[in-house]
Amino acid sequence: MITSIEFLSEGVDLPDFDKQRIARWISAVADRYGKIVGSLNYIFCNDDKILEVNKQFLNHDYYTDIITFDYSRGKLVSGDMFISLDTVATNAESVGQPYDRELMRVVIHGVLHLCGINDKGPGEREIMEGNENMALDMFETIK
Repeated sequence: MITSIEFLSEGVDLPDFDKQRIARWISAVADRYGKIVGSLNYIFCNDDKILEVNKQFLNHDYYTDIITFDYSRGKLVSGDMFISLDTVATNAESVGQPYDRELMRVVIHGVLHLCGINDKGPGEREIMEGNENMALDMFETIK
């Protein structure tokens, strides 16, 4: 199995980060859940694009930081993840976190969804946050 993690942009500049380090981190997080990374596409965009995707595919009329399309099968995690850099910046400011940390939280949030972690039901948001924090701690150990 060939791991393919692509970082794409639509209407925004691609974030300036170490793509190979992030790919190693994503694979390590997936492995922690007994999963293998297949094809992941991160599409970084602005609020206009994420709203368009949210309306078109989910019939939601609001902004969000990430929309994850899950194409996983069995242990193989695959999907497309649209991330609004505008909303990431707004959220970072509102929760008092550095932008780069909030961006990494959102990047791994999509992978956690693909690994089976949900955040919509009772108590699930806290479970997701705990898993995000664990993954962010892991990121600090990845070189």
